[in-house]
Amino acid sequence: MNDRMFALRQRRGELLAKIDVQRGQLAGIASSWKGQLAIADQGLAVVRFFRAHPLLIAGLSVFVVVRRRGGAGLISSALMILRSYRFLTGFLQKH
Repeated sequence: MNDRMFALRQRRGELLAKIDVQRGQLAGIASSWKGQLAIADQGLAVVRFFRAHPLLIAGLSVFVVVRRRGGAGLISSALMILRSYRFLTGFLQKH
């Protein structure tokens, strides 16, 4: 029984040493990904902000359209959106 316990303790020690090496390798890999993951987190924060403030997006869109096309462009874009909405809702109701 003692020989078996000794073998188990030795195997446990080997496994713990292997785990320590793997932990160090994982830390090295994680440090190389730290910059990219930080950028991805910032991107997600921006997306969540815009999802939480849809009126802000609408206002920015209107500002861009008015700035590029003027008032007439805004009206034509609004009409196009309205027609598209009516078409899609009618199409979806039929099917």
